[in-house]
Amino acid sequence: MRPTRRTLLLASVPLLLSGCGFALRQAPQFGFRSLYLALPAHSALALELRRQLEGSGNLQVFTDAAQRDKAEVVLESPGEQRERAVVSVSAGGEVREFQLRIRLRFRLRAADGRELLPMSEILRQIDQSYSESAALSKEQEALMLYQNMQSDIVQQVMRRLATVRL
Repeated sequence: MRPTRRTLLLASVPLLLSGCGFALRQAPQFGFRSLYLALPAHSALALELRRQLEGSGNLQVFTDAAQRDKAEVVLESPGEQRERAVVSVSAGGEVREFQLRIRLRFRLRAADGRELLPMSEILRQIDQSYSESAALSKEQEALMLYQNMQSDIVQQVMRRLATVRL
């Protein structure tokens, strides 16, 4: 049986993808083995970041202040700030659009106090249309948008931490 052009084309796709450097995303490899997470405990972003760090499999994460001395590095942050600002209003004065923002400031220090990552800020923002007649569903939509921005910030922090070498 003779292979058709279509079969040959489909068989060549994996070869082309591997040749261009395509690879599935993998857990980051950190240049340290333990981390103390100094973030507000009640924060949803801190909880998601902790889960992601622990899920990487090659990092021990401490959150108890008594164990701070065991960590090679300390990730410090005052926590995230969530903001909601009116972007546009109708001629009648009704809100038509909001801008949702999450801002996270953080820095990374070695156990001996050296600054490995200076104070950095990650800001994510998105516009959300608004309608008074659908206020309840728009609140749920805003919560989903905040969750998506939070997950994106956590992934950005993970990538920045993966660049640090002691």
